[in-house]
Amino acid sequence: MSGHTSQGAPHNKTAGFAAIYLALAYVVAMPYFLLISDYKNATTSAEKVTSILANYQGTYAVYLLQYVFFGIVLGVLVVSLFDRLREHGELTARVATAVGLTWSVALVLSGMVFNHGMGTVVSLAHTSPQEAAAAWQAIESVSDGLAVGTGETLGGLWMLIVCWIALRGRVLSRPLSWFGVATGLVGLASTVPALFEGAIAFGLLQIVWFAWLGITLLVHKAAASKAPIATPSPGVA
Repeated sequence: MSGHTSQGAPHNKTAGFAAIYLALAYVVAMPYFLLISDYKNATTSAEKVTSILANYQGTYAVYLLQYVFFGIVLGVLVVSLFDRLREHGELTARVATAVGLTWSVALVLSGMVFNHGMGTVVSLAHTSPQEAAAAWQAIESVSDGLAVGTGETLGGLWMLIVCWIALRGRVLSRPLSWFGVATGLVGLASTVPALFEGAIAFGLLQIVWFAWLGITLLVHKAAASKAPIATPSPGVA
């Protein structure tokens, strides 16, 4: 029996749950920064340190979910999709996997640098606020550089390659694949300095794509498990 449904969607429960987590991680992080923490609205390093001091525990938890765990789960999704993608282009699938895993590692490191740096700055702020602000400026630059400092290069490229392979091999539905191609292009466009704000649109579109992908994989998995096993007709070899 083929590992695909009649629509070409791969049967992969692990990948489905991973994709759902990635969508939910975005959904959890956005309200936090919009309604609770004013970190994203701070413009100077001193203001950012003040925000960190006021919301250290919450910000630590959100970055753990949004970057560290997100990167790990993203790696699971990347590897889980590889076997399906390789059937429709070994080399291209390997390139997609390499890009995806690089993105995964970069996100994990970004979150770890941010969280560890926050702890350092919180301790330093009690004795020298000026030094804390200067230290945070350097720490944040490293963390942002690993994540989206130059736009969504890795994320956009990974989605573009994955969805292009999916279109060629009908691994996923065409609407889902084309939506992923468009999302990937938005991510790559954000690497242009004048279009850097496109990273926000990329994140919003990713929520939809990850949720859509996860539901597709889980629904087709469930449908496949309930499908009757075909038996050969009498006289058929």
